[in-house]
Amino acid sequence: MVSSDSVNSRVETLSSSGIATIPKEYIRPKEELINIGDIFEQEKSTDGPQVPTIDLKEIDSENENVRERCREELKKAAVDWGVMHLVNHGISDELMDRVRKAGKAFFDLPIEQKEKYANDQASGKIQGYGSKLANNASGQLEWEDYFFHLVYPEDKRDLSIWPRTPADYIEATAEYAKELRALATKVLRVLSLGLGLEEGRLEKEVGGLEELLLQMKINYYPLCPQPELALGVEAHTDVSALTFILHNMVPGLQLFYEGKWVTAKCVPNSIVMHIGDTIEILSNGKYKSILHRGMVNKEKVRISWAVFCEPPKEKIILKPLPETVSETEPPIFPPRTFAEHIQQKLFKKSQEALLNK
Repeated sequence: MVSSDSVNSRVETLSSSGIATIPKEYIRPKEELINIGDIFEQEKSTDGPQVPTIDLKEIDSENENVRERCREELKKAAVDWGVMHLVNHGISDELMDRVRKAGKAFFDLPIEQKEKYANDQASGKIQGYGSKLANNASGQLEWEDYFFHLVYPEDKRDLSIWPRTPADYIEATAEYAKELRALATKVLRVLSLGLGLEEGRLEKEVGGLEELLLQMKINYYPLCPQPELALGVEAHTDVSALTFILHNMVPGLQLFYEGKWVTAKCVPNSIVMHIGDTIEILSNGKYKSILHRGMVNKEKVRISWAVFCEPPKEKIILKPLPETVSETEPPIFPPRTFAEHIQQKLFKKSQEALLNK
């Protein structure tokens, strides 16, 4: 039985109710509303710095010079930005389209049907269909609903909570996760070499083939009547090692670069890749985990498919690798497990929220 409370807590319900003003819980504090304008105009702008596009076509070229040039560009983007559009990444347009179609079809279902897959954060059941619960300290909400589930390794998945409708959801998502896992290995190899390490080192440090978890979060941003006051996802850095993002070509991603919010372009057939905190820590800050946020609009629903590549929560101590530390570059991060790193971020956020009240 689906309760009316859970249906009413969905942002999609609010959006489709015809409201002209958004509830106060969704209105962000003034300091967060800097550079919130018309996201479509901002995406068209060619002024100022732009998120780099990295062509991976030659990442394994037999020609050493060509291969090194490609790898150097990826490394430079990881050092300067910590985010990039990947093109010629080896995942077919057809597969990406299937993933997008399947995710959209799920969110097109009536809310009552989606509620059958609802998560229950209070009881620790985090996988499934959900919306952000208010952070008790700040009471702020984000203008999005989502579907969250572990997609790789295959033996750690719980297929019982994966959508049965549409029919292609499981097959398309599973195939995409497998291909992303191979792409993660390629990228981690290049990032390892960029730090002067053996090519398999970073992958080993984040859990290797058995332990690195791929968690998919489909973010669904309904139309918002007052997009200038709300955020789809508040400003944050990803805790992951790497994050790969597909989207439906509706702009909304903004990056905080050199003191300003920069709107990412919609690059056809690309996958956006973020360096997460985990790699920033292991590299002692040489690779950046960039602050970013998700914007909303009143014209087009935006959907993004974020896959977070995360190390195991307790098994590995995250700290700068010895090779990245020297007398002139002491470690800038204390040793912590992945779980402790997440707790530290949540604690810091709740402290800041209390101070800002």
